[in-house]
Amino acid sequence: MVKEANSVLAGFGTTIFEVMSKLAIENNAINLGQGFPDEDGPENIRAEAAKELLEGSNQYPPMMGTPELRRAVADHNHRFYGIAVDPDTDILITSGATEALADCLFALINPGDEVVLFEPLYDCYLPLVLRAGGIPKYVRLDPPHWEINEDRLRDAFSEKTKLVLLNSPMNPTGKVFDVDELQMIARYVLESDAYVVCDEVYEHIVFGLVRHIPLATLPGMGERTVRIGSAGKTFSLTGWKVGYVTGCTKLISLIAKAHQFITFTTPPALQKAVAYGLNRDDEFYDKLQTSMQSKRNYMKYGLESIGFKTADCDGTYFINADIRSIGFDGTDEEFCRTITIEAGVAAVPVSAFYMTENAETNYARFCFCKREEVLSEAVTKLGDFFSKI
Repeated sequence: MVKEANSVLAGFGTTIFEVMSKLAIENNAINLGQGFPDEDGPENIRAEAAKELLEGSNQYPPMMGTPELRRAVADHNHRFYGIAVDPDTDILITSGATEALADCLFALINPGDEVVLFEPLYDCYLPLVLRAGGIPKYVRLDPPHWEINEDRLRDAFSEKTKLVLLNSPMNPTGKVFDVDELQMIARYVLESDAYVVCDEVYEHIVFGLVRHIPLATLPGMGERTVRIGSAGKTFSLTGWKVGYVTGCTKLISLIAKAHQFITFTTPPALQKAVAYGLNRDDEFYDKLQTSMQSKRNYMKYGLESIGFKTADCDGTYFINADIRSIGFDGTDEEFCRTITIEAGVAAVPVSAFYMTENAETNYARFCFCKREEVLSEAVTKLGDFFSKI
């Protein structure tokens, strides 16, 4: 008899993104489920990678990342947030933000430690926490405004709290935590003497007057917080899988010990190109923000013109639509399968991002980081479908 595989990871099925993407392909549907742009990032950044691939070194770069990219990440931290760090000791380059998350959780959690998670949550968080031996404690956020309820937050903390995993701007909600909410979280973190891992991969994709504020900039949080960024999200190059972790020297040295046994390093040509990208002038970042905000607005008003009510969306690639507002009385999973097969547009059920009982089943998540003509076709298909039922 074959012995049982790892019981933690074996219990998780195929991700909802893969399931819906497969269904979209089978039905030739527009895929607004999985979160990746349908256009590659800036040509000059890609050209830098190609040049380095042919003319530079393709051997192992330093485990911590190339000095050039670590300096660029440090400069980026200071330029946008006033965070001053030493690029030689306080920056770690990883093969994507998911690897960065694994490194942080495996390095900082011991079996039995409690980890505070905000729900709905990105799908890789719970498997990584459980594989590290952590015990999840959830703080549920409710649509349409996704506000923190302080009683729920307080109840999630205990003397066993070791770490908080915070995603802002937040997938799948589109929420950007404001300064009052961050101060509330910081207060409980300090009282519990806990660490915080901040997944900030959508840091430059925020809308209107909203601003992204790293938790690490709040008083008392710099020595206990690490922040994770992603070249894939910032430069619309999700396939590159280049991430970066910023923290104090002590924390980064611990996290690097996990990194050395997971991927060890990241392709040097991509590191060279990401360093070039991070040093782009403000115009690049301004255009990214305005472009994504325009796409958000197009999808929001398109959905609302059909009859959907939408939840607040201040950042990320995603907007959530209330399926009850259109008169659909099934579950969100049934809704997403129906529109994929019958309307030719794929979305993701928000219930897939809940791990506790009584998951929210009234919302579907639509990804809007697509070309406007694709969004236009999707809205037209949805409008035609719902006008007939």
